[in-house]
Amino acid sequence: MGERYARSMINDLNRWTVGWIDWNLVLDETGGPNHVGNLCSAPILIDTANDAPMHQSSYYYIGHFSRFVKPGARRVLCAASRQDLETTAFLNPDGSIAVVVMNRTEDAVRFGLRVDNESTTSELPPRSIATYLKNDQSMPV
Repeated sequence: MGERYARSMINDLNRWTVGWIDWNLVLDETGGPNHVGNLCSAPILIDTANDAPMHQSSYYYIGHFSRFVKPGARRVLCAASRQDLETTAFLNPDGSIAVVVMNRTEDAVRFGLRVDNESTTSELPPRSIATYLKNDQSMPV
């Protein structure tokens, strides 16, 4: 589920969408309430018997965008040179650059990341997502 959210977000944001939200961020453990009865999932499900949140994988995937891409950020051109990776990047109002990279394959993928004149290498485990943040001091976070 988290991968589906991230893939939709990356593809939409790379194609000029200026924001992204799901209509149901919190539901009960059955996927409701829902006015038409088609129960579904959400980033957070509530265990109503114990009044406890159950964070789903989509919650953590969304966090790669909401934590590092700040209000007022502008999307900047980026490209993955490997078809195994999906990516998007943003220039934040504070001048930092957030790059979100996702690996939806069953294998670890090594790659190079270049922002301006700085570069680094990294490896994403199978079926994972990571955010790299370049600020005035260094890269990555």
